Amino acid sequence: MKKKIMMLIAALTMSAASFAQFEQGKFYTSAGLSGLDLNYSDQSKFKLDLQAKAGYLFMQDWMITANADFGYRKYEPNAVRAGVGLRYYIEQNGLYLGAGADYVHQNGCDDFQPNIHLGYAFFLNRTVTIEPEVYYNQSTKSRNCNNVGFRLNFGIYFE
Repeated sequence: MKKKIMMLIAALTMSAASFAQFEQGKFYTSAGLSGLDLNYSDQSKFKLDLQAKAGYLFMQDWMITANADFGYRKYEPNAVRAGVGLRYYIEQNGLYLGAGADYVHQNGCDDFQPNIHLGYAFFLNRTVTIEPEVYYNQSTKSRNCNNVGFRLNFGIYFE
């Protein structure tokens, strides 16, 4: 019984600490990795994508973001992506929902791509997170440029 009570107290303490992170006025930076055959598209070959993202919580639970992405492709031209987005945090469970728009420069897929993503902010301490997320990029030019994938981000929240 003591163990259950201690675990409950620990869980409540951690969840209370994570609620404070999504306050208005906080900044956010992250680095992410996707690819490594965790990514699916009609052109599935070896891919490795590195992403850098910065954000600002302009309102409680709402963040505006900017991102830059470099994608290494073994059997096709590399890809460069830059864009902006909006993220909403669900404080009760740490999930976040996001949407954005990116411009992608890649041979055959130079395109404007709206995207959506769903992730989870797992706080390692008061400011550092591991954020797994799934995403979908919709090409406005070609069906072959659509992709669905999994990304792992490491983020830092600060004032």
